[in-house]
Amino acid sequence: QVQLVESGGGLVQAGGSLRLSCAASGSIFRSNVMGWYRQADGKQRELVAAITSGGSTNYADSVKGRFAISRDNAKNTVYLQMNSLKPEDKAVYYCDVAMGGMDYWGEGTLVTVSS
Repeated sequence: QVQLVESGGGLVQAGGSLRLSCAASGSIFRSNVMGWYRQADGKQRELVAAITSGGSTNYADSVKGRFAISRDNAKNTVYLQMNSLKPEDKAVYYCDVAMGGMDYWGEGTLVTVSS
């Protein structure tokens, strides 16, 4: 059983910053990919950023240069530092852990950006 607990969402003004955290517990493989996805109203869920257990990262073009993903392997925790937030970043952000051919999801945390 794997559980993911997200925190850090909220309301911020455009240009502001937020930091999301996601702590994974349970049977976590040493080799995995942790990531953040988001789903805005009426849109499909999309990848925001991902990071392997070795530290390789991947970002959506829309967040490059503004968001930074990092992880603490000892704590099985992944972070998403979001800077220069825009109204179009408003969405529910979901944490994901991919391992052993499976995806495990958190319940999501809402990020609202006011203009």
